[in-house]
Amino acid sequence: MLRRIHDDILAVKERDPAATSTASVLFNYPGIHAIWAHRVTNWLWRHGRSGFARWLSEVARFFTGVEIHPGATIGDRFFIDHGMGVVIGETTIVGNDVTLYQGVTLGGTGKETGKRHPTLQDCVVVGVGAAVLGNITIGHGSKVGGGAVVIDDVPPNCTVVGVPGRVVMRGGSRVDAIDLHHEDLPDPVVEMFRCLQRRMDRLEHKLVAAGGTVDDAEGDLSVTEKENGSMTVEFEGWTWEI
Repeated sequence: MLRRIHDDILAVKERDPAATSTASVLFNYPGIHAIWAHRVTNWLWRHGRSGFARWLSEVARFFTGVEIHPGATIGDRFFIDHGMGVVIGETTIVGNDVTLYQGVTLGGTGKETGKRHPTLQDCVVVGVGAAVLGNITIGHGSKVGGGAVVIDDVPPNCTVVGVPGRVVMRGGSRVDAIDLHHEDLPDPVVEMFRCLQRRMDRLEHKLVAAGGTVDDAEGDLSVTEKENGSMTVEFEGWTWEI
């Protein structure tokens, strides 16, 4: 038990630059308080004290803002940053070295019985406000972007964004380290316009090579990429900044 507490404190210090001391972690991190409370309620749950366990979990939620069902299975070095609004369902399984940010829901879809909550394998990072729903598995080392709603299995080392969640990156370089940059995610809409622009360029080159001309009259789709990474899309006299 003491080893797990020591590892929990180290995990906070490693993943949050604001954790400047052990005292700060002990007194100012409701996420770690919620995890410690869950270990007590989970022991009671597994030893037939389900009513008392649920009551204690409600007390912990009142003080921490984090709701973890006593039946959930939580691994080592689990880190909940800020914590407020996090909900973890009864049959959830969380592996080792997992990180959740505020507002994350690991919940069910309301249609299933038995194992109805997600499984997060080791080193998963779930961004702010994301929802992972149903009996699905988020593979080792994958990242879920902020605000995403994931309802399907995610392979290992992938990045998921959007509603519903879509895999936009596979085979990330992170294997032996915890990558916390959940804010540095590709935009699938911008990527779609870039693909359209590349296809238009190829078609125009083929047309010119065949002796034709490119008509730039109003009504054509025009995509301009700026130096800061944003894009300007013009079509039928309308302009969008992305």
